Amino acid sequence: MTSQAAPGRPGSPSGDLDTVVLKGITATGFHGVFDHERRDGQPFVVDVVLHLDLQPAGTSDDLTRTAHYGELAELVHGIIEGEPFDLIEALAETIAASVLGAFPVTAVDVTVHKPQAPIEVPFGDVSVTLRRSRA
Repeated sequence: MTSQAAPGRPGSPSGDLDTVVLKGITATGFHGVFDHERRDGQPFVVDVVLHLDLQPAGTSDDLTRTAHYGELAELVHGIIEGEPFDLIEALAETIAASVLGAFPVTAVDVTVHKPQAPIEVPFGDVSVTLRRSRA
């Protein structure tokens, strides 16, 4: 679990909230618009940033007062391997909605990387990032 800033700390990436960051959740998915992507699958890598107040967990040392990052990893991994989507944008939306429904967070950032996207020129990575919140 990584907290990047205390509540109210200037420069926090989530304003006045703390963050839990989980990077590099990797699984084989069958997402894409081409038949070979749906048939053969390919690796997808997901990064998730949870925005929440970590003070209750930090002062109580109580796991139930934070987001369990092991459960978060399992949730995201299962979505990557689950129902196929044409677009990684749809995969990211599904992950974000599931995280908001399962964890006590105010907002979530989801980045979906598709490092083997069918692009005909050399490239390092393609990804989409979105932020969704309860508001």
